[in-house]
Formats: sequence, C-alpha cells, structure tokens
Amino acid sequence: MTPAGRRLPPVVVDALLAALLLLNVLTTHPPHELPVAAVLTAALALPLLWRRRAPLTVFAAVVAAAFVQWLMDVQLPADIAVLVALYTAAAHAGRRATLVAGAVVEAGVLLACLRWAPDGAFLTPFVAVTAMAVAAAVLGVNVRTTRAYLAAIEERAARLEQEREQRARLAVAEERTRITREMHDIVTHNLSVMVALTDAALYAQHRSPDRTTTAMRQVAETGRQALTDMRRSLGVLRTDEPDAQRHPLPGITQLEALADQMCAAGLPTRLEVDGSHTHVPATAQLTVYRLVQEALTNTLKHTPAGTRADVRIRCAAETVTVDVTDSGPCPPPPAAAPSGHGIPGMRERAAAYGGTLQAGPLPGGGWGVHTCLRLGSSGAASA
Repeated sequence: MTPAGRRLPPVVVDALLAALLLLNVLTTHPPHELPVAAVLTAALALPLLWRRRAPLTVFAAVVAAAFVQWLMDVQLPADIAVLVALYTAAAHAGRRATLVAGAVVEAGVLLACLRWAPDGAFLTPFVAVTAMAVAAAVLGVNVRTTRAYLAAIEERAARLEQEREQRARLAVAEERTRITREMHDIVTHNLSVMVALTDAALYAQHRSPDRTTTAMRQVAETGRQALTDMRRSLGVLRTDEPDAQRHPLPGITQLEALADQMCAAGLPTRLEVDGSHTHVPATAQLTVYRLVQEALTNTLKHTPAGTRADVRIRCAAETVTVDVTDSGPCPPPPAAAPSGHGIPGMRERAAAYGGTLQAGPLPGGGWGVHTCLRLGSSGAASA
C-alpha cells in the first residue's frame, strides 16, 4: 500500500477492496452469469466494511457466503475476502477464536480443492491455498501481539509518568516541610533572643548605657543572621555573598556561638562537646544544631530568669548523642503545634537519622531533651 493509502481511513480502504471485487465481476463474467456472481461477490465483499467493528460476526458472514458459493458451484475472485476475514479475526480475537476460524477456513479449502482442483492435481492447490490461509492467520496474530505489546509499553510509560509525577509531588511536599521546619526554628529562636535582648536593653538603658548599646548591637546581629538563615533555607543565597561567608551552614562548630547568644539573652548556657566531629556529615551537624537551638529556645521562652542550661554533645564513630537539660523549676509545656514545629519537629529531625527523641521533666527538676543520631542510618539520605 502506498504512503497515501496508509493515510486513508480504514473503512475507505475496505470500501475500495469491495468496489474492486465487484468491478472485476462486472467486467469478467458473461451476462447470463452476472446476477449470481454479482450477488455472491457482494455477499463476500460488503461485510468487510464492518470487519474492524465486529470481526467474528463478519468472519461468520463471509464464510457463510463462501459456503453458499460452494453449494452453487461458482468460482469467484472474491474468495480473497475469506482470507481478509481470517486475518481480521486473528488480529482482533483471542487465540481460541483464531484456532476455530483457521479450522473453519481449512475445511473450506479442503472442500474447494475437492470440487475445483484439476484431476490429478489436488495437492498443489490445496497446499498453496492452505499456505495463504496460514499466512493470513499468522499475520493477524502478529498484528494482535504487536498491538498488545505497544499497548503494554504505553501503559507502562503512562504508569511511569504518573509515578514520576507522584515522586515530584512528594519531593515538593518534603521540601516544603523542610523549609517550614527550618523557618520555624530560625524565626522562633531568633525572635526569642531578640525579645530577650530588647527587654534587657530597655531595663539597662538608664543604669548602664554601654550594656544597652551592646545589647542592641546583638539584636541587630541576630536579626541579620536570621535573615541570612531564612534566605539560605529558601535557596536564594549565593555562595559568593558576604553573608554566606559570615554565616556558614550551622553545625557543631557554631554551637559555641549559639551558647554565647543564649547567655547574652539571659539564659546561662554551658556547652560540652566530647569527641571529634570532623567526620560528622554537614546535614547531621545541621540536625544537631537545630535540635539544640530548639531545646534552648523552649527553655528561654518557658522558664523564669535564673534558669541555667547544659548542652552535651558526644561524637562517636557511628553516632552523635545530644543532651540538653535545664534547671528550671517547672518543665516547659510540650509543643502542641502540628508536625514540623516544636517538639514534633525535633522528633522528625531525630527520626531522619534513626534516633528517638526523649523530651520530658527530669527527676530532680527541670527539663531534658535526649536523642542519639545514627550516622549510618538510611534516613540520613533523606535529611
């Protein structure tokens, strides 16, 4: 078939085939045989117009017309319609229907050769017509198999695309959760420190102007650091900016500055780091920093003046243990915010490294936070 023919609608191609068969009858048969030949040709060819909609029904109609033709002892070129119907049945029906259709056609081939084969030449036409029937059936089966294979590939591609979109949505949701958690820690901590420093500056503005100036400078520095941390969390900070060099990604090294900041805000904080932390990944160090920051911020917000805090970090080959305790007379109330804020957010951070956060009142008074991060945990990759 030409490229132009392939662009024609299938029903037009089938109509052209039926028209050619009818035209052949009209031009090759004598007038006295024309009515019967034309009717039988129409009965064989016209059902092909619906062969794609109802392949088995069309096959049955064509075979029935061929059987009537055999009974009337009329040979027609339109018998090719039987092969077309067999091909269509094999291309659209199942294996069992294809076998039944092939057996019916083979029986028709046997009957036709018994009646119309020349004397002593039965085998040659029988083998030839049988080969054409087998070729039509095999071609139809191959088309059906190819169609099913392409459909399976398309379905798999659609499923993979859907899974890819789902993974993308999950990644976006996880990133939003991470940003929300980071923003909560940054804003809560820095605002708490700035409020405490501002209150101290107001209290000392008349008695000690120097301390007021120092406190306000610390407020400004805390605000700048908060802005830098927020921009970094939102992914808009370039590495060549001055703030990026002044405020690197928080880690265990920055805990000393955090302790000094808490001391300036009115919460005396003692820091103890056991072991070397050089082997601890940057993301794990950030988790440690955020855990300590959140715990100290809760202590600063919920305990009265005079409370002291102790932070102890123990770094081992495969784990990092974090302990934050305070001497407050009553424990701070647990955060009731949704996941990603306060203590629930701390639990999420610890769980990312296979740790279980323990937060609660201490036997001797005060509040304690304890967790152990496993550096080899698979969850570290998702942190």
